[in-house]
Amino acid sequence: MAEPKKSAAARCGTKTFAAPAKPTTHGPARIISMCNQKGGVGKTTTSINLGAALASYGRRVLAVDFDPQGGLSAGLGVKTYDVPTIYELMIGAIKDPREAIVCTSTPGLDVIPANIDLSAAEIHLINEVAREQILAGILRKVVNEYDVIIVDCQPSLGLLAVNALTASHGVLIPLPCEFLPLRGVALLIETIEKIKDRINPQLTLDGLIITMYDSRTLHTREVLERLKENFGDKVFDSVIARTVRIPDASVAGKPIVVYAPTNAAAEAHMRLARELVARGIVA
Repeated sequence: MAEPKKSAAARCGTKTFAAPAKPTTHGPARIISMCNQKGGVGKTTTSINLGAALASYGRRVLAVDFDPQGGLSAGLGVKTYDVPTIYELMIGAIKDPREAIVCTSTPGLDVIPANIDLSAAEIHLINEVAREQILAGILRKVVNEYDVIIVDCQPSLGLLAVNALTASHGVLIPLPCEFLPLRGVALLIETIEKIKDRINPQLTLDGLIITMYDSRTLHTREVLERLKENFGDKVFDSVIARTVRIPDASVAGKPIVVYAPTNAAAEAHMRLARELVARGIVA
């Protein structure tokens, strides 16, 4: 009797990805937006830990906090007040992004912080010429100094998200295996296609990253099955499981790959970094 066909959930996480060789030169960077209009999907956590994982493999990484909540900055232990932020760069108060770049405690990982001031950017920029291309102009000044630039977007599809997508080469969509976040993916992909058609022809959907995965629940497995059916190889083999250690790392202001390197979530992010390199998304 033939063996029953394995489900997508059973196949998930079965591939191996070799540790990539460290680059001998750096730049130009591939700019990637971490984007999902729904909050609480693990977007900032993935940005922090994927950035740290790529840095551990010798890549020079710049993480751009593009969310007024400043979660990425806090999660990396970076000050967000009384320092230059992405907001000052967006409104032109600062011209050189290097003035706002902060070195984190993780070697190879830098950040441009954000705080609540960024929430005023959309109002300030509403009458600016080519307002959707301002972030692209900022990152263009440092693109040759990094291998990867990760833009952690706010949970919205407003002007800031449009700026991020206009500046990017690719988009990563963190997505929990839950029905409600799944419903919003179609709208996000439609927005990505509009940006590609009208503003940024080079923009591509790099893939969907499964977060908060819990293989014990039938609902999780069913959602993953549906994602695999609809998006195929666009769903990354590497998945990020639920763990209490990630909030602990955030409180400590460190990536999980630094705070608890032997934790399953740390290895999952390291594996995700290897998969991005294996797929050619990151050099």
